[in-house]
Amino acid sequence: MRQDAAVDGPPPSGSPGPAEPVPEEELMRALYREHAGALFAYVLKLVAGDRYLAEDVVQETLLRAWKSASRLDPAARSLRPWLVTVARRIVIDGHRSRQARPQETSPAALEQLPARDELDRSLRLMTISDALQDLSAAHREALVETYFRGRTVNEAAEELGLPAGTVRSRVFYALRALRNALEERGVTTS
Repeated sequence: MRQDAAVDGPPPSGSPGPAEPVPEEELMRALYREHAGALFAYVLKLVAGDRYLAEDVVQETLLRAWKSASRLDPAARSLRPWLVTVARRIVIDGHRSRQARPQETSPAALEQLPARDELDRSLRLMTISDALQDLSAAHREALVETYFRGRTVNEAAEELGLPAGTVRSRVFYALRALRNALEERGVTTS
């Protein structure tokens, strides 16, 4: 005789038969039969077609319905509005939590990011400083006031004690001269 015959065969005499489903289980089966398909279609639209996420949301919705079975009114006309509201809130909560927490990345992705090279930045600044020395003092101070100190032409004109038109003209010619000085040093603009 097989050892697992008791499992496959009929229950031994005196032992209870299969348990009768409790009303909550029946309610859940009925909810699933009546609403799972429509709920899945609704949630699928909310999650932009992500079938796995939609399945998870429907499962969570029905789980919450099961946990709230004692408070649900089986005589109600339909529980679908309640289920749809719960599903929509689950989707919204999931979206908010993804927005609040940065997306995780693996360390391998970080290794592929280029590191900021301070040497290149330093060399660029040295080259620009050197090229600025080739400019006349008037052109250099017009550029320093407008580009490096971030002043408007009118503010720079007031600071330098010159008319705004003169500052505009000096900036124009200073930029042209700076471009030529940089090109002489091998820096090209594109």
